[in-house]
Amino acid sequence: MAIGWGVIGAGGIASRRTIPEGILPARGARLAAVMDVDAARAKGASERFGGVPWFTEVEPLLALDDVQAVYIATPTIAHAPQALAAIATGKHVLVEKPLAMTVAEGRRIAEAAQLHGVLVGTGFMMRHHGAHAKIKQLVERGAIGKPVMGRAQLSCWYPPIPGAWRQDPALGGGGAFADMGNHCFDLLEMFLGRTIEVHAFLGNIVHAYPSEDTAAVTFRFESGAVGIVDNLFNVPDEASRNVLEIYGSAGGIRCEGTIGQGPGGSVRLVSARAGGYDAKQQRTAAKERPVPFRRVNTYRAEIEDFTRAIRTGGRPAVPIEDGLWNLRVVEAAYRSARTGRAVRI
Repeated sequence: MAIGWGVIGAGGIASRRTIPEGILPARGARLAAVMDVDAARAKGASERFGGVPWFTEVEPLLALDDVQAVYIATPTIAHAPQALAAIATGKHVLVEKPLAMTVAEGRRIAEAAQLHGVLVGTGFMMRHHGAHAKIKQLVERGAIGKPVMGRAQLSCWYPPIPGAWRQDPALGGGGAFADMGNHCFDLLEMFLGRTIEVHAFLGNIVHAYPSEDTAAVTFRFESGAVGIVDNLFNVPDEASRNVLEIYGSAGGIRCEGTIGQGPGGSVRLVSARAGGYDAKQQRTAAKERPVPFRRVNTYRAEIEDFTRAIRTGGRPAVPIEDGLWNLRVVEAAYRSARTGRAVRI
């Protein structure tokens, strides 16, 4: 029997992507109920997605025996209380990133999940992107030699919007870095290992809302490689290339458009054997070659992976430990920005 999913927070990413592209087509899953504090949004989602029961409060949804798992896509400040409520009723929980507002909240979620014997995962769906799986294969088989540096960039134009929770750190935990940077360094860690040190530069250059509109963060990873993540809420979408780059002692990988919500983008590989030192630095044109990869809808893959973990008793691709670790790195970056110093983790 298919796992019944309840959705808490039926607007935004849930109605745009996770329900229609993830839950509805996912093998072994079905939509069982939706909830949103906005009655029109909740009712609209129900009507759009098969007439499932809809609610404006969490408790009635969690009381349904027909719901075995919940997907939480609300403002970050609501993640912990809603996740804890769901866990207390024995539901498995997939929480949109970030897992919670703070590491302390994340730990409470992890402890509750262990106590009640349920699974909790975090929504870093970009790990499922076919391009990123291919990059991991290339790096692990030595296609670029020893990895030395990675860069991930995700930006957009996000002007002041009344009531926008991502623009208020009291509701979203931060701005450009908390919202987009966590995806970026999660991917770099996929190729380069865990973060061991961060040095962050966060601030506002264009917009005057409380959350930062500019983030540039440097990383040191356990592999010895270094990295850069840059996130901007203040450049036009057309100027943001969503670049992912991994460089090594024998080449490099450059992607455009793979960091995002869609399954597309491009991957190009340069493999070269290091030769003698050329003082003139007269580089010949790089012999890049396109790298094919499997197109995967990351939202469907995410839901199928978590559903499979529920049914088999296995671990999801992004378990709660990873969501909690990600929060530790985010907190370290904001601490670095406040103090002006690098922070070890």
